[in-house]
Amino acid sequence: MSHFLSRDRLRGTYTAIVTPFARTGEVDYARFRELIEWQIACGVDGIVPVGTTGESPTLSIPEHERVVEAAVEAVAGRCAVIAGTGGNATSEALELTRHALAAGANATLQVTPYYNRPPNAGLLDHFRAVADLGLPVVLYNVPARTGREIPLDIVEKLAEHPAVIGIKEAAGNVDRVSHIVRRCHLPVLSGDDALALPMIAVGAVGVISVASNVIPEPMVRLVRAALEGRLDEARRLHLHYHPLFADLFIETNPVPVKAALAMMGRVEETYRLPLCPMMPANRRTLEATLRSLELL
Repeated sequence: MSHFLSRDRLRGTYTAIVTPFARTGEVDYARFRELIEWQIACGVDGIVPVGTTGESPTLSIPEHERVVEAAVEAVAGRCAVIAGTGGNATSEALELTRHALAAGANATLQVTPYYNRPPNAGLLDHFRAVADLGLPVVLYNVPARTGREIPLDIVEKLAEHPAVIGIKEAAGNVDRVSHIVRRCHLPVLSGDDALALPMIAVGAVGVISVASNVIPEPMVRLVRAALEGRLDEARRLHLHYHPLFADLFIETNPVPVKAALAMMGRVEETYRLPLCPMMPANRRTLEATLRSLELL
């Protein structure tokens, strides 16, 4: 059986994993491997390295490639690796995706090209060019960061490509999920932890999660309960952890999730500019939430 992900296998909880940095500012691969081991032990269905939460904008291309390699090596086939290999230039997305394919990733997460706001025809040709490489593609719709939504008619056209296996929806729009499920028959992963349950209720198949960096086992239970129709259990978990879902976005992601992991002793609290440590008041809010959930 191919090691590639397929539409029928894209399901569950995928952790948008942080990229730990040492105090010197270099990537801390030992901590990275430890985080992945913890995630796998808690039952996640996949790891998503070098996405937004992995601080991909501040990594050099050699670092980006090495983090993907390190994720594939650490996972060793025990769960999926969906490598973030998008770019605002198609040439860069192709370069990063070719590397991920060679490194043994199971799929690629492809963000909408950002900043240059391409027209629909450009969007279509961009994603098709990446998909033509043969590595399964999960489209990533996050207009708040990219300045450009992937229109539904473009999603519909891309869903016809055999290598396009799903879409991560981080536009905060549950109704859009209904349209995609109904019109495109394309698996949808929620890109917002707070919307994982409502999105699954209308047909999404899982989540690419920030919160699972901090609470991997509860997120796995929440998503499984929702997918299996145990909505009372899923709702209870959702409401219990909802304060954390909110506080992990009290400042720009991934600053709060890295701060939380540092409080838990799992990473050094090191960022690369232009990201920087949390404001003291927000840090106190996040710490209080972590303590109330008995995570500290």
